[in-house]
Amino acid sequence: MDLAIRPVPSGWDNRLWRLGDELAVRLPMTERAPALLSKEFRWFPELAKRLPLPVPTPQYLGAPTPRFPRPWVIATLVPGEPADGAEISNVRQTVDSLAHFLRALHQPAPDDAPTNPGRSVPLGKLAEVFESRLDAVADAVDVRRVRQVWSGAIAATCWTSPAVWIHADLHPANALISDGTISGIVDFVDLCAGDPAADLAAAWKLLPQGAAADLLNAYGVTMERRFTAPEAGPCCQRLTSSPSVGRGSEVFQAGSRRGAASAAASLSMSSPSRSAWRLRQLVSRRERMGGVPRMGPVRYTGPERLTVISRPE
Repeated sequence: MDLAIRPVPSGWDNRLWRLGDELAVRLPMTERAPALLSKEFRWFPELAKRLPLPVPTPQYLGAPTPRFPRPWVIATLVPGEPADGAEISNVRQTVDSLAHFLRALHQPAPDDAPTNPGRSVPLGKLAEVFESRLDAVADAVDVRRVRQVWSGAIAATCWTSPAVWIHADLHPANALISDGTISGIVDFVDLCAGDPAADLAAAWKLLPQGAAADLLNAYGVTMERRFTAPEAGPCCQRLTSSPSVGRGSEVFQAGSRRGAASAAASLSMSSPSRSAWRLRQLVSRRERMGGVPRMGPVRYTGPERLTVISRPE
């Protein structure tokens, strides 16, 4: 069967090619990308079966060849526009769909599930990283307010329940929008076991301003206001689970490495309705790209044939 192949907009780690109408080829473009694709191929197909939103489920793992010397993946294609360039007009439906998706994903992970040293550890261990990222955007944010948010976040009670599966990279470019509502979640290469607050930070980073509390309520947590920055509203939240999600009185870690940065960036704006979204994207993009070495140029014009070396069970 011959399928047309063409390049489409891609992320940082992988170049994306559309294969026919229902598939996508993902080609690793950074040194770390092959290992991440292999991890995703190992763990994600089974998890994908329980998720209520469309996701790019891996179908085949391709073998390296002289033409493209690294393993690559064919996955299902998820239609929609990335949320960093599309408007969420149906906020209520988006909130409900995202909450349902996160509750389905956030289930206990097995003991041998992968972890992530930057995304599944207590915030206090990331102080050095936080300071370097804050320096990078110091001209665009109110540093005092950002540090105030950070201090409240690391003071919150850490997650002490068993680790759950988390997406760990739920920024707007990894959420797809169709007809004004969320229609899919992509890029699970950072999938790992950890604190669900890392994904709940999407309440501030992904949704329109003012919708965070709605997402947390729909997910099944309540938000306690710890303190208030002058003229900025609440700038640190402590997330306490509701009995409706079966986590008793456990306390979620407040935010995540990227969630704290995004929330702080939003609060630092004098006019929340004007530039907060653009600034969130700046913080997210800097973090997503920082410290990830790109490989040299790789010329690739599409595979002459698909060499399948493995497929999910």
